[in-house]
Amino acid sequence: MQTDNPPSSTTEPLKFTIATVTYNATETIERTILSVEEQDYPYVEHLIIDGNSTDTTLEHIHHYQERNSIAEVPHEIVCRTEPDEGLYDAMNKALRLATGDYILFLNAGDTLHNAHLLSDIARIAAGTKAAVIYGHTDLVDNEGTYIGPRRLTPPEVLTSDSFKQGMLVCHQAFFANMKLARNVAYDMKYRFSADFDWCVRLMKAAEEKSMALLNSKLIISDYLNEGLTTRNHRRSLIERFKIMTHHYGLLSTCLHHLWFVVR
Repeated sequence: MQTDNPPSSTTEPLKFTIATVTYNATETIERTILSVEEQDYPYVEHLIIDGNSTDTTLEHIHHYQERNSIAEVPHEIVCRTEPDEGLYDAMNKALRLATGDYILFLNAGDTLHNAHLLSDIARIAAGTKAAVIYGHTDLVDNEGTYIGPRRLTPPEVLTSDSFKQGMLVCHQAFFANMKLARNVAYDMKYRFSADFDWCVRLMKAAEEKSMALLNSKLIISDYLNEGLTTRNHRRSLIERFKIMTHHYGLLSTCLHHLWFVVR
């Protein structure tokens, strides 16, 4: 696909912000960087929010910036490093700083599925005003080796009620329209599952404005299976129960959890 020049129309080409939150991620950051670096789509901001890493994470980022200065398809690379109050505080910083039309959170160890992923998303989104563009996720281990598809799969038609069945769309396969996302911050009272709550609130905001939730039908990301939620599985499940009760009511949440047990 030719992407060197903007589309021949009066509208500006879509710009994507890929937001990567890091802290002492020297073992995994390089493959995340490479997956953004190799994108053939030119209108990309890679926004890296670092929690003041003390390992060699920042060295990887500096080398990335140097390579980008002479790249055939250069992107915008913005790195902000300072102490934060955890993952979701850093993600809120990303929401405040992002300049793209859509934002996707891709943390250290996660990767875009292939080099033309953003070109494909731009083609699918062209002419729409979608609030969310979503798709599938594959799982990888700490070495980046393919494990298999994510067990929960996105529905053909996504609504805010879809997450009664669990988080059917992975956070790393959920492009959010920045016109909405700027006004929907991650709730800092949730330590492990604020992404679940954020996605639901974003979808509800989209429905209030009659904005589409667009199924790309693509594998969007390769997700590191050992993330924060996985390492704190029990506490994450407790938080998700509270979030689901808040959004869907206690009875509905209990009934769906009984179905989870049966399933």
